[in-house]
Amino acid sequence: MAGPKHPRHYDEAFKRQIVQSCESGKPSREIRAEYDIARSTPQRWVQGIRNSGSTRAADNRTPERNEPVELRRRNRQSEMEVDVSEQAAPVFARK
Repeated sequence: MAGPKHPRHYDEAFKRQIVQSCESGKPSREIRAEYDIARSTPQRWVQGIRNSGSTRAADNRTPERNEPVELRRRNRQSEMEVDVSEQAAPVFARK
């Protein structure tokens, strides 16, 4: 299984297939063993589909919980832009 520093990413069709298996009555233990997924994953996807119709984490978080995620994303973007600018500055200074 992938660790917390290397999470797996599944496409929407796969997630919906797992949800359908759960809702058809197949035991969660069998699903997890068959697809080698974490214990909470099928439950989280089923709950997401029931709540918002989506398995995407961003669609299932409250606006208050999405705000820090968005701020971290923008902070990373700004840091990358600063790094690029710092690396480009000597190149442009030579001209």
